[in-house]
Amino acid sequence: MARMILIAAVALGGMSVWLAAAQQQGGAVNPIAIDGDDIAGVVTSARGPEAGVWVIAETTDTPTKLRKIVVTDDRGRYLLPDLPTKATFNIWVRGYGLVDSSGVRATPGRRLSLAAAVAPDARAAARIYPANYWYSLIDIPSEKEFPGTGPTGNGIAPEMRTQHHWINQIKANCNVCHQMGNQATREIPKALGTFASAVSAWDTRVQVGQDGQGMSNMVSGLGRPRGLGMFARWTDRIAAGDVPPVPPPRPQGRERNLVLTMWDWGGAATFAHDELTTDKRNPTANAYGPIYGVDWGNDGFLIVDPLEHTAEELRIPVLDPAVPPGKSQRMPVPSPYWGDKLYWYDPAITNHAAMDREGRVWMSSRFRRPEDQPAFCATHPSAALAPQKSSFRQVQYFDPKTRQFKQVNICFDTHHVQFAADKDETLYGNGVFSGAIGWINTRILDETGDEAKAQGWCRGYHDLNQDGKVDPAVDRQIAVNVIYSVIPHPSDGSVWGAAPGPMPGKIIRIDPKTCVGEAYEPPFDPATGTVGYTPRGIDVDSNGVIWTALASSGHLASFDRRKCKGPLQGPAATSGQHCREGWTLHPVPGPRFRGVRGDVAVDFQYYNFVDRFNTFGLGTNVPFANGTNSDSLLALQPDGTWLVLRVPYPLGFFSRGMDGRIDDPNAGWKGRAIYADYGPNAVWHMEGGLGTRSAVVKFQLRPDPLAK
Repeated sequence: MARMILIAAVALGGMSVWLAAAQQQGGAVNPIAIDGDDIAGVVTSARGPEAGVWVIAETTDTPTKLRKIVVTDDRGRYLLPDLPTKATFNIWVRGYGLVDSSGVRATPGRRLSLAAAVAPDARAAARIYPANYWYSLIDIPSEKEFPGTGPTGNGIAPEMRTQHHWINQIKANCNVCHQMGNQATREIPKALGTFASAVSAWDTRVQVGQDGQGMSNMVSGLGRPRGLGMFARWTDRIAAGDVPPVPPPRPQGRERNLVLTMWDWGGAATFAHDELTTDKRNPTANAYGPIYGVDWGNDGFLIVDPLEHTAEELRIPVLDPAVPPGKSQRMPVPSPYWGDKLYWYDPAITNHAAMDREGRVWMSSRFRRPEDQPAFCATHPSAALAPQKSSFRQVQYFDPKTRQFKQVNICFDTHHVQFAADKDETLYGNGVFSGAIGWINTRILDETGDEAKAQGWCRGYHDLNQDGKVDPAVDRQIAVNVIYSVIPHPSDGSVWGAAPGPMPGKIIRIDPKTCVGEAYEPPFDPATGTVGYTPRGIDVDSNGVIWTALASSGHLASFDRRKCKGPLQGPAATSGQHCREGWTLHPVPGPRFRGVRGDVAVDFQYYNFVDRFNTFGLGTNVPFANGTNSDSLLALQPDGTWLVLRVPYPLGFFSRGMDGRIDDPNAGWKGRAIYADYGPNAVWHMEGGLGTRSAVVKFQLRPDPLAK
C-alpha cells in the first residue's frame, strides 16, 4: 500500500509539472484563446510566473514605428491584441524588480512564452523607475530657512517666501519643460564636459542649448549657489549609489487591463506640444480618423493614420517672413546632444488645437508679428475695458478636406483653444500674456468673413457695487496677467481660466457678455500644511464642477461654485480665499518630498481632462490628470481611488494635453480610447537619447488582461 501511494504521488507530481508547463506554453490543457492577429503566452522568471509586468512588442515593418504594450495577469499570462499580421515584432519584458529581457522575434497568430530576468540588485531594478521616484531623493531646504535672506544671509532668494515657493520654482520652471529625475537629469553626462565639482557641472548644465537662458534664470531665482548646491548634492548621492527607498508598485487590478498602442511621429527635434483626435463636445466625431499634433519647436503639423500606421508632417505657415521665432536662436553654452547646432525654429509657435463640427482643426498659432495689430483693434468695443496692444499668437485652422491652412487675424492673445457647445460654434482662447479671455464666433466668421465682428475679449473685473456690469471707475480688475488655460461652462454661459501665479494661483470665472469676473484661490495655508497651488489645466464636468490640475503641489482639484456660502461679488468676494468650501483637493499617488509640510507630491500635473462621455470605459465625468513626471496618466475613479496608467517604454512619457474618442460605441473596449503624446521640449531626454522620436499613445481599458 505504501509503495502504491508513493507511485501515485510521483505520478500526480509529474502531472502537476506537465500541467504547469502546458499552461505556460498556452498548450492544450488551458490554452489562451487567440486570433490570427494576436500573440499570447506566459512570462516566467526564476521565481515563477511574473504578474503585473509589461510585455512590449515593437516593429518597424509598418510605415511608422509601431508599439503595442500590455500587462500580465496574476498568473503571468499576457495577450497582445490586434497586431498587423504582415509585420514581425520584437517582443520583450519589462517590470519593476526585473531587468529588461532579451527580445524574441515573432509574428501574429502565435503563442509565445517569455523569460524574465530578476534584477540582481536594487540599483539595477531602479533603472526603470519613473522619474518622480528618483526626484524624491532631492533635499528641499528646511522650512525654517524661509523666507530667504539673500546672498548676504542664507543664500536663498527673498522671493522664496516659503518652502512651497521653492518647490513651485523648481517644478513650474523645470518640470514644465521636461522630466526631473529621468536618467538625462539625474546623471551628469560625459558629453557635458569635465568639471572640478558637481556644482560646477550644474552651473554649466543649466545654460546649455536653446533653452539655456531660461534654465539659468530659474536657478538664479532660487538663489544661485543654493539652487546649484541642491542639484549637485542630489546627483552626487545618486552617483554614489543612492536609489529610491521604496519601489513603485506593479500594476494592480484594472491597471493590468491596459492596452497601449503607440505610433512614432515627428523628427529628432520635434517638440510635440499636444495631440487631437476628435471634437471635445462630440467624441464620436472623426471616428477612426487621423490623429493630429502640433510641433511647437519647428512649426510642424503632425498627422498619424491609426489604421494604416502612417505618419506625415506639414509645415504650419506664417504670412510675414519677418515673424521672429519663439525659441531663442542662440545657445549660451553648446548642447551635449547637439553641440552648436540650432535645432528649433518656430515662428508659428503653435501650441494647442481644437476640432469643430466640420472636422477643421483650429490652433493657437502665429502668422504675423505680435505688434502688427489690425487697425480695428484700437476701436473695437472690447478695447474699452481691455486694450490689446499686441497678440503673441493668433489663430489658424487646418481644413482636412482641402488640406489648407486658413488664418484668422485677432486682437487678443491665444494659448489654449476650446469650443463652446453653442449655435455660434464659439471658439475661446486664453491670453497667456494679456490676462484676457477672447472668442471667435465662427458662425459669423464663416458667413460674413468679418473678423472684427466675429471676435471679442474680456479682462475680468470684480463687480464691487454688484450692479451686474463693469464700470472701471468703480470696479476692480482681477489681478492677473497670465491666464494659462480656458474652458467654457456647459450651461451658464461663463468661461473659466486657470492662472498659475502669483502663488498660490487662482481660477477665474468671466461672463463674456459683461466682463464681470470672479477669482478663487485654492486653499493655501503653509502653517497647517493645507496647501494647494499652481493651477494650470482646467476642465469642467457635465454638472458644472470645475477641475484643475494644481501642478506644483501635486493635486487634482475640483471647485464647485454652488457650495459657496458667502457673496460671489462685492468687496467681500475679492480675497480669493472667500470660498474654500468649494474646493476639494485630491493628492496624486507616488512619492513625496522629504521634510516638507503638507501632502505635496513629487509628481507634476501639467494639465487635466474630464472624460464626460465615457470614452475610456470608467464611466461619465471621470477626471484625469497628467502624471507628467511619472510616465503616466492618472484617472480618479468614482470610488475616489486612483488608476495609474503607466507608459513604461520608452521612459520619458511627458504628456501635456489629452483627449478621448469613441470610434464605435457598439464595439466595447475596442471602440473607446484616451489619447496623449510624448511632449517634452527635449525629446532627446527620452530613453534612447538623440534620435528617439516622439510618439502618440492610445490608451484602452479592456475587461481583463486576456481580452482580445
